[in-house]
Amino acid sequence: MGTWDIGHFDNDTAADFAGALDDAESAERKSILRSALLGAARAGEYLDFDEGAESVAAAALVAAQCPGGAAVESAYGPGAEIPPPAVELRGLAVEALDRVVAEESELAELWDETEEGPAWRRGVRALRDVLEPVPPTVGGPLFEV
Repeated sequence: MGTWDIGHFDNDTAADFAGALDDAESAERKSILRSALLGAARAGEYLDFDEGAESVAAAALVAAQCPGGAAVESAYGPGAEIPPPAVELRGLAVEALDRVVAEESELAELWDETEEGPAWRRGVRALRDVLEPVPPTVGGPLFEV
């Protein structure tokens, strides 16, 4: 799969995606993120590896700008500044990640064939959790025992 580790940018496709972001004008970068996320979220019956890998990388960049999100510190990630994503990219990123880990996803199938598959899935789940956090409980529990 052209992959050397479980990180979101640790494969040839995601590293090339980061390079494309670096080569793009600043004003174009948000559109590139959106396109990558749409590629997975709106995929037909089968999501191919490249679309899946790009969408995970794009979701990692969106999540990095959310509260609780981890900075992208991969040597293979983009070096250029990513403009703050529009709020709607969070929801789209969640849709894309859900599609990446669903059935009929080449990326998920390939990871599931490896010993690192569960760790990769945890990493994707951690991104999703940042993008769609559980709302905090207001006022504590309803009843005290």
